[in-house]
Amino acid sequence: MFLPGFRDLVRPQWVSILEELKMRGSLPIPELAKHMEMSYMGVKQHCEALHQLGYLERIRVPRTEVGRPEVSYRLASKADAIFPQAGVALSLVLLQQMKHLVGSNVPEKLLFQYYHDLQMQWLSRIQRAKSLVEKATLLANLREKEGCFSRCSYDVKSGFRIEEFHHPMWAVFESFPAAILMELRMMEQLLGTKIERRVIPGGRSGPARVEFLIDTL
Repeated sequence: MFLPGFRDLVRPQWVSILEELKMRGSLPIPELAKHMEMSYMGVKQHCEALHQLGYLERIRVPRTEVGRPEVSYRLASKADAIFPQAGVALSLVLLQQMKHLVGSNVPEKLLFQYYHDLQMQWLSRIQRAKSLVEKATLLANLREKEGCFSRCSYDVKSGFRIEEFHHPMWAVFESFPAAILMELRMMEQLLGTKIERRVIPGGRSGPARVEFLIDTL
């Protein structure tokens, strides 16, 4: 999920590379080419162009077997500006001011009302879906429009889940953690099932993300 109009202004291959690296973290060219179903040289040229523009970083990762370190690419800090931030700094300032001027519980009341209104706004659309999987997919799409970077996925081990790689309110959650539970309860009520929220730290296995494990039983 990029800033509005971004997709219309850049090459589609660049958009795909930035999205893949946002979801998967650092990747060498062969793996990136496999995910994108493109040629090695084609992906390498696009990565080099994005590197020259400052949107990608080159890093050397030691191989697990004998051999020279492998060159991988990952998003540079400049790429953060591509993804929506939803005026987080201003939101935090206003919430903190309300807390000091009006009362310590006022920011949480405002956040509760925000999620209540959002639930009411999305409810009629979610209810049209015929299955839980359809509902979750629609919910992920609706959250994309709010600035999240979400994807539905399934595997035998983890089951059905929504993976979230960016949320414009992460900074708000750090200052007002009660909003995390408010959002989770909103999602549960929209889908009509229990959801487990897991925070996955970034590391060698991939970028930091949040997983919403959806109970399909």
